[in-house]
Amino acid sequence: MKKLNSIIVMGSSRSDGETRKMVDEFAAASGADIIDLRDKNISYFDYEDKNKNDDFIPTMEKVLEYDRIVFATPVYWFSMSAIMKTFLDRFSDLLHKRKDLGHKLKGKEMALITNSSTAVLTRHFETPFEDTANYLGIEYKGNVHGYVKDGDLPEEVKEEIKKFATKIDN
Repeated sequence: MKKLNSIIVMGSSRSDGETRKMVDEFAAASGADIIDLRDKNISYFDYEDKNKNDDFIPTMEKVLEYDRIVFATPVYWFSMSAIMKTFLDRFSDLLHKRKDLGHKLKGKEMALITNSSTAVLTRHFETPFEDTANYLGIEYKGNVHGYVKDGDLPEEVKEEIKKFATKIDN
């Protein structure tokens, strides 16, 4: 069985924060590439298409070169980060304006990396990701959740990330 190539789409308010620690650990375990949404100019969904020249479509063209999309977001007030929500909202462009790209999502895989101040993920947090995957014909592979303690990932979190990277590859 061919190993799938993966890209991590990281949506956090800090490019070098706690989410990045988890992303780097996952990338080291899986060989995944990384896109940091903070490096992109992606505006809100717009019915009037005033945002057609932002970075969303070029970013999605790059993402679609991969077999697996791994979203990485901190938990902010029981939900995904605003930058991640904006990115996911723009998937509407793929259903209405760029259906050619939207069709390429079918058959891909999706996974999720999350972190917060606790070892427990907020209930129902995964629902928007799972439902988006189901709606678009993407196989949802699950989530790994972690936290940072004293500025570092605890060993048990590192192990969970490695196990998750191995699990979704099988």
